[in-house]
Amino acid sequence: MDETPHIVAVCGSLRDESYTRESLLVALAGAEATGATIDLIDLRELDLPMFDADHPSAGDADELAQRITRADGVILGTPMYHGSYSAPLKNALDYCGFEEFENTSVGLLAVAGGRFPVTALDHLRSVCRSLDAWVLPYQAVVPQASRAFDGNEFADSELETRVSTLGRRLVQYANIRPDPATFESEENVGA
Repeated sequence: MDETPHIVAVCGSLRDESYTRESLLVALAGAEATGATIDLIDLRELDLPMFDADHPSAGDADELAQRITRADGVILGTPMYHGSYSAPLKNALDYCGFEEFENTSVGLLAVAGGRFPVTALDHLRSVCRSLDAWVLPYQAVVPQASRAFDGNEFADSELETRVSTLGRRLVQYANIRPDPATFESEENVGA
């Protein structure tokens, strides 16, 4: 059995010059430096129509699900829009469920034009918990993103270290084993 953790990052930004994507690349570099294999899921490259429960395998939904299922750890990266996470990321998560996320370690990263993208992380944390994922307590934020970067590089090495640490922590906890099922977890079967 291969002991090398596989870390997948999902970029919830569709912008060409995405600070979220650049931040995820730094987090993935931290994971790779810690011994993991990595994969960036760029939602711009997948055909994911607006989720319709009557067509749960539309477009590239199966590819998305397979790539996430293979992961030992997933980093969800999002720009903050109106205090929450992005619609493309929400749509991608709607194509996934317990099969992809149950007992999977998840790291969260949010990028904002302003100062406090924490509510986006809170909302993502709730979604991941409802899918029975194991969400890291450590999370990374990139506030005032237009000032945080110099080209494609972080302008502040301390911020770069914080984002890279997310990838390293996810590798560290990628294969954590959850406690036995509880009554509550048996009741959380989705809609």
